Amino acid sequence: MRREERRGRNLQKKSFSDKIIIYSAIGVAILTAILIGLLIYSKNLSDDVKNSTMSLEEMANMTNNTNTENTESASTEIGKTVEESKNETSNTTSNTNSNTNVNTTNTSTANRTTNTSTNTNANTNTTSNVTTPENTTTTNTEEPEEVVELSFQMPVEGEITKQYARDNLVYSNTLEEWTTHLGIDIKAEKTSVVKASEAGTVKSIKNDPRYGLTIVIEHNKQYQTVYSNLLSSEFVVEGEKVEKGQSIGTVGNTAAFEIADEPHLHFEILKDSIQEDPTIYLK
Repeated sequence: MRREERRGRNLQKKSFSDKIIIYSAIGVAILTAILIGLLIYSKNLSDDVKNSTMSLEEMANMTNNTNTENTESASTEIGKTVEESKNETSNTTSNTNSNTNVNTTNTSTANRTTNTSTNTNANTNTTSNVTTPENTTTTNTEEPEEVVELSFQMPVEGEITKQYARDNLVYSNTLEEWTTHLGIDIKAEKTSVVKASEAGTVKSIKNDPRYGLTIVIEHNKQYQTVYSNLLSSEFVVEGEKVEKGQSIGTVGNTAAFEIADEPHLHFEILKDSIQEDPTIYLK
């Protein structure tokens, strides 16, 4: 019995020792693998460092070469620019001198020509004055145009029912709104005779779309008189010269813009083609 117990104990001790040996071997193997991995990593790391160091050195060399090339090319270009500027300066100076000489020569020539021409003209004028003294006294045959003052009269007898209004508006019964009125309306019976307000020439006889049958008389190339809303213009023709107070037409009601008003003469006076207030000129 004791022997068996001893054997059992020995077997247990042996198995325990075997386990320790196995675990130790496994631990040594693991450590060995770790060391080998560390060695491989450190070698790769050193190789990478060497490669990066070489690339940095190459970059530095490339940078130095580039700077050297740029410095050389820049200095060369500067040297060329200086030489070219010297040449351009000398050329400019020579051109300026030559131009100055040419201008001086031309100025002298021009002065000589001017003096010669002046002397020639002076001699010519002296000769002409001596040989033809009658030319010095000339008479003007043109007579100034006679300025005739105009005095406009009322073209028809009647009451002024609508005044001239350029800045102030007047009410239109036909248009039913406030509007400008560049003449005066003189109330008169239909077929009343309209007379020329001043002597002049009949410039036109027309049917105006706004103011109906209209006669325009021109006076003194500055003034015009306009007679609108006429019934007829049978007394005159275009281009006819008329005297002050001569019959030219009859009062009607043909103005589309004033057809709602009672029969009247729409009368305008223009100075330099601009309508003026007729009451200023009527006497």
